Amino acid sequence: MITPIPLMRLVSGVWGFKTLAVGVEFGLFTRLAGGRSITVAEAADEFGLDERPADLLLAASASLGLLERAGDGYRNSELAEQFLVEGRPYYFGAQVRYSDLRTYLPWHRVGEALRTNRPLTWDPQTQQSMFDTTDPDMVAQFWDAMVSTSSFTARALADVYDFGAHTRLLDVGGGAGAFPVEFCRRLPDLRATIFDLPHVCAKAEQQIAAAGLTGRIGTVGGDFLAEPALPGGHDVILLSMILHDWDEPTNRALLAKCHAALPSGGAVVVCELLLNDERTGPSDAALMGMNMLIETEGGRNYSRAEYADWLVDAGFVDVRTAWFDAPGANGAVVARRP
Repeated sequence: MITPIPLMRLVSGVWGFKTLAVGVEFGLFTRLAGGRSITVAEAADEFGLDERPADLLLAASASLGLLERAGDGYRNSELAEQFLVEGRPYYFGAQVRYSDLRTYLPWHRVGEALRTNRPLTWDPQTQQSMFDTTDPDMVAQFWDAMVSTSSFTARALADVYDFGAHTRLLDVGGGAGAFPVEFCRRLPDLRATIFDLPHVCAKAEQQIAAAGLTGRIGTVGGDFLAEPALPGGHDVILLSMILHDWDEPTNRALLAKCHAALPSGGAVVVCELLLNDERTGPSDAALMGMNMLIETEGGRNYSRAEYADWLVDAGFVDVRTAWFDAPGANGAVVARRP
């Protein structure tokens, strides 16, 4: 018998996210690092809460798989211990904070975005892009969020695509460098270049230095949309979580630049949350497409078939898709320049 239970779960979905977000805000999971447990009374004392809200927070966090019972108290689940403790290599709290502070409230006005076909997190009439802002904290939050999402996604991509078959990687729109850092840690013979806006390259250089990879990963400052050509000398080009930001003509133009920049036999890797060919899911990809309505002027999430068609039209051959499961992408459409 059909029931409204699936609809109620959609209604309550935001409650789960906000419970996660407030746990990150309070530093709950970082305080419990290393196996420490906490009782309701101890949580009330540490966070300056009454007993009732402390109890509700711990119980709700446990129900979401973020905490688990430990005697009379609660401790981090394996998920929280690995990804929600500040300072851990794949700390995901930055993504939670960014979503909570930057995109959550605009989502309340999604009907406005649908009616106007305009982003809600920035104003195209007064700003050149979402990064054109006087709020440096927001920009810092964005890049921290991208590192936390991209690092684990890069690991998943490297498990299904052999970047060791290449010697020089160009990461177009590579941001803070999470993908090249992960790849170069795994592959000692790989060299990489990040091509992004100059102020983004400065952030990437900090991350590269912190990883001890300054001699193997370089940066080139520029606008990959405005520049007539991409930097040459690379045998694989990565476009990870880039093409969903733009409309089809822009993406076709960028793929044409990739084709021109690669040698014969060179590969392009388009890493994204891919819709199925019927455009009915998966929900992660479809809902990210809705988020592009909130955040961009022309972005949307595309299907594997759409990317394949564009690649063939750009002159690429041997198009295939490698599937995986990660927070920032579920697959990569790969093609070769003949």
